[in-house]
Amino acid sequence: MSDTLRLAVAVLGNAASVSLYAAPMVTFRRVIRKKSTEEFSCIPYIIGLLNCLLFTWYGLPVVSNKWENFPLVTVNGVGIALELSYVLIYFWYSSPKGKMKVAMITTPVLVVFCITAAVSAFTLHDSQHRKLLVGSIGLGVSVALYGSPLVAMKKVIETKSVEFMPLPLSLCAFSASVFWLAYGILVRDIFVAGPSVIGTPLSIVQLVVYFKYRKERVVEEPKMEDLEKGGLELEKVVVVEVDLGKVEKIVTNCEQC
Repeated sequence: MSDTLRLAVAVLGNAASVSLYAAPMVTFRRVIRKKSTEEFSCIPYIIGLLNCLLFTWYGLPVVSNKWENFPLVTVNGVGIALELSYVLIYFWYSSPKGKMKVAMITTPVLVVFCITAAVSAFTLHDSQHRKLLVGSIGLGVSVALYGSPLVAMKKVIETKSVEFMPLPLSLCAFSASVFWLAYGILVRDIFVAGPSVIGTPLSIVQLVVYFKYRKERVVEEPKMEDLEKGGLELEKVVVVEVDLGKVEKIVTNCEQC
């Protein structure tokens, strides 16, 4: 029963996480269509790439005990492909200053992963210490990943517009964090459950901010006073037009005389 439950939660977590990784496709279709990154930030996608790299490595038999964390490998493998494509698209369509920013952030991120992988593979010789090293770094990166939407939330609060914080992304983040929290508790792995301990409340806050500042097109019904006022103004115009008509008729008659 416990194995079946773990498998079910893992499948749901994989589905939610893949949806989370795929959610920015809407954003990047817009970037490609407008050929501009506008006010979107590249930071969440770069941090997401590092997060996927670390947890894919964590799930492989090099770090974990055989294939005990295989669900992490599948979902984060997909995440690597998607997050890398987002970073490349952002780099392609950003300004020269934006390209420099992407390069300055991405380079240290890749260096951190390479050092972590090398140390865990060649310096540490047992699964426990490898998991401790890779899991600790992955935990820190995951906290940063879940915290990165705070930048978007700040912009939403400042502009009072949710344009740059898509709802699908927020919903997928909430779902993924809940399922992986449950999975981490079931397999008793702090490095799997840990990020979601912070991610779940943060994603809830993100949803609250979205629904608070979303733009609702409310069509106000005209007040009775305005209707009456408009009617009076219209009546005056009609009266004036009628009076002008009478004057023109009198002038015409005089000319005939």
